Amino acid sequence: MDKNSPIGVFDSGVGGSSIWQEIHKLLPLENSIYLADSKNAPYGNKSSEEITELSIKNVEKLLGLDCKIIVVACNTATTNAISTLRENYDIPIIGIEPAIKPAALQTTSKSIGILATKGTLSSALFSRTAREFTKDISVVEIIGEGLVPLIEAGKLDSPEMISLLKKHTKPMIDANVDYVVLGCSHYPYIIPQLKKILPKNVKIIDSGEAVARQTKTVLQSLNLLRIENTKPRLRFFTNADTDTLKFLLKDYSEIISVEKSDF
Repeated sequence: MDKNSPIGVFDSGVGGSSIWQEIHKLLPLENSIYLADSKNAPYGNKSSEEITELSIKNVEKLLGLDCKIIVVACNTATTNAISTLRENYDIPIIGIEPAIKPAALQTTSKSIGILATKGTLSSALFSRTAREFTKDISVVEIIGEGLVPLIEAGKLDSPEMISLLKKHTKPMIDANVDYVVLGCSHYPYIIPQLKKILPKNVKIIDSGEAVARQTKTVLQSLNLLRIENTKPRLRFFTNADTDTLKFLLKDYSEIISVEKSDF
């Protein structure tokens, strides 16, 4: 594989761009390609078989674009499809899981909340991780029903969003959680809204930095880090409207390209 080949990233929509930002922050010289499968969002309410089929479609697209490593920037796709992807493709594949372990290790109230999609919370991988790290801890699992479509539409501060967040966080607040784990790569975009609703002592954890570090570690181990000190090519493709992706990545507008593509 070529060191100059891009890092490939995919998600069920625009949310995984929060993961891309962490990767770009840590590896600013790397070329990258991001696929936003917004046409099929959200993945969280689909069957495991459907999620796996969509994930394979995305991987095939990224392989066709000569990617050297693939980051599954979607909790639902990781928990349902990553084993199949790793079995079928001879390329490094990085997944993303809810950060249950750090929350469980650091909680002092012995009560943590997890906000995730139905597809993640009902997966076997999530269940194994939760069982391993939360034996003596109360865990409030909340399906973030309705959040992904609002984020996909760019309605981060809408009355509907605030109303849903108040509804979803109430059981966590009632249970005196001191950590809230975000189990969907879309959700980092609503951290500002969550902070206004949750008590001040509650810490919010997502997996972006950990995924970026793991991506760097794997590329280093395979001697695949790009060393050319030239401007990287940062390409984003969506199979839906480009407006939300451009809005969420407005701070990067001068260095990225965002295109509509059917995949």
